[in-house]
Amino acid sequence: MISMKMLNRTVLLLLSATFYSGLVQAQVKRVIADKIIGKVGDRIILKSDIMNSMADIQRQGGQLPENAECVIFESELIKKALVLQAEKDSIQVDDDEIESQIDNQIRGFMQMYGTAQALEEISGRTIYQLKDDFKVPFKERELANKMRGKILENIKMTPIEVKTYWEEILRDSLPYYESELEVGQIVMYPKPDRDIESYTAKRLNDIKKQIEGGARFDQMAKIYSEDPGSKNTGGQYTISRADKFWDPVFLNTAFKLREGQISNVVKSKFGLHIIQNVSRSGDDAVVRHILMVPPITEEEITSAKEKLDSVRAQLMAGVTSFGQAVAKYSDEEDKFTGGWILGPDQSTMITIDQLDKNMIPMIKDLKPGQYSYPTAFETDQGKKGVRVLYLRTRTEPHRENLMDDYNRIASRALEDKKQRILENWFDEKIKNYFIFVDDNYNNCTALKPWLNASIRNLSKN
Repeated sequence: MISMKMLNRTVLLLLSATFYSGLVQAQVKRVIADKIIGKVGDRIILKSDIMNSMADIQRQGGQLPENAECVIFESELIKKALVLQAEKDSIQVDDDEIESQIDNQIRGFMQMYGTAQALEEISGRTIYQLKDDFKVPFKERELANKMRGKILENIKMTPIEVKTYWEEILRDSLPYYESELEVGQIVMYPKPDRDIESYTAKRLNDIKKQIEGGARFDQMAKIYSEDPGSKNTGGQYTISRADKFWDPVFLNTAFKLREGQISNVVKSKFGLHIIQNVSRSGDDAVVRHILMVPPITEEEITSAKEKLDSVRAQLMAGVTSFGQAVAKYSDEEDKFTGGWILGPDQSTMITIDQLDKNMIPMIKDLKPGQYSYPTAFETDQGKKGVRVLYLRTRTEPHRENLMDDYNRIASRALEDKKQRILENWFDEKIKNYFIFVDDNYNNCTALKPWLNASIRNLSKN
């Protein structure tokens, strides 16, 4: 029987991750004695596939699981089985989406190695050859994910099932939760005074003239740029037209420039820039920029506080709801959260240590349902703003129970149910595929059902 623990540990991990840098590294240092160690139908698994995946996990700072080679080998067998079934069921993937994913991966490598040329030198492959190398693994990953989604698409939990699941948990193993909070925020970012903005633009123009007079752009960026993400690398980024997270003004300006050309001063949501196009290849480009953020005065901060104080009064009087106030007044771009501060698991319930440390004094004395006074703050990027916090919930430390923790119990119960369904699906489907597993993996306990299927296939032949 396919292990539920193994499914949980491998399918969820490797189907959602992008462990493909090994494909680049493998161009430089190939596995000396590569061989086929597994097959599902006509899909082969190479020894190098497993070794590269293990290397990728370590390169990205992950910790290899116990018996990592066995774990990753089974994840590959599972993926191949899902891909074969997806093709049998005529599941389609969007080629444009695959192309976009590959482009993102290539840009990540270019960012890692500095330039497209450096990437090509390290890999021994052109960008177009690398993209071609990625087509099959990226398509397989997407097909496997879609097949898994199809198997589990209608799986739901009833309250009775949740209760039964919880009652089967040993009382001594129930988790203990520290105090948790639900905190929302309404944020305003004051706009700089026009005279100050004009002065900042003049400074950037002066820097541009110095560069045109012979100063190096990257050196000037290291001295003057206020972008912490690129200051130390001379203001350099690798960008693409397809990227959604770049500011549209920044992106459009960069792609209008000829190679080596420097833009006039442009204004984005981050501040004022001058941008240099270093090199360009189709919809990808390497650029440098110098960012200056016009300073916000105390007068602008005070004005924003007064506006937010008025909003707070409306909230306390019940004239408007928190969600309406976020939609109407908040300057935060990620409004899809509804103003809520999310934890690593995307839950609105967070522990106090997951808050910005400057928020803690603001909510220390608040009771659930109350709003803080407007308070000035500064982002990690040095952007000044004012915010009001809303404390919706504050739980006491407690042992897990159905009343306080139903949603998280239901979520665990649903995942448990999905894993059991996947387990049964694989136990049934594995009989229908030609399976081969190399004898060198006979000691892998996790591979037992695959080894048994392999032995049955060999005996038939």
